[in-house]
Order: sequence, then structure tokens, then C-alpha cells
Amino acid sequence: MVEDGEKRAVGSRVVKVLVHRRDDRGMSLEPFASRCVRRGEVHELVTTDHDETAAGARIDRVAFLGFVEIDNAGVIDRGDEVWCDGELIGTVLGFDACHYPNHYNILISTATPRTGPELGLRPDVGVVFSPAVVPAL
Repeated sequence: MVEDGEKRAVGSRVVKVLVHRRDDRGMSLEPFASRCVRRGEVHELVTTDHDETAAGARIDRVAFLGFVEIDNAGVIDRGDEVWCDGELIGTVLGFDACHYPNHYNILISTATPRTGPELGLRPDVGVVFSPAVVPAL
């Protein structure tokens, strides 16, 4: 059964760069494969090399990119590509809600966890969550 149709990308802008990393963070993956976001909300971006997507999966190895403000409402899905300043940095692994309703941690799957400065992030840099392009068969 096909549930998903086309969607628009969700744009955002960095409002604060984060510089730290942890090997024992203990985040817990939410059971939801998608989250709706509203214009003006602020959410935290976190990179990880974990690849488990089961509900409750423990996410320990992380590096923090920063906080972004959402430019346009939309839906962020597991598997969406994450583009920073025009460069693909990874795909959405899922969400951790330990700080919700203040904000979600949006977990981004990368080969190696990287911090904001390691990606050259700075305030007002654009971050886009874009549907992954599925190659035609």
C-alpha cells in the first residue's frame, strides 16, 4: 500500500551553531517516521552514525550541528535529504523528543558525526530538508 505522495521541501535557517559531541548521549528514537513542523519553530540538528530506526533505539554517538528556525511549514520524513548551504550532509534518521515541546532533536544519519563548525555552519546559513530522489527503474 502506497501512503506517501509528493511534498515540498522544508527550508530553515541556522539560528545557533553548536560545537560539542557525545559518545554517551542516550537519545531515544521516536516511533514516528515523520513530524510536521510550523514556520517559526526552532529545532535542534544532531548528526549520528547510528543506523537503527526501531522505536526506542538508543542513540549515543552524536555531534551537534545547531538550532534552525523553520522558514515554511511542512513535513520532515525519515530518509529526507538534509542540505546545508547547498551541500548534502546526510539523511533524516528520525526524531528524539526529550526536549519536546520546546523542540525536537532531528537526528541526521552521516558516515561520521560532525559538529556545526566542522561543516562550516554559521548563523543564517540555509538548511533544507528535501524528499530523497528515487532513481527511475
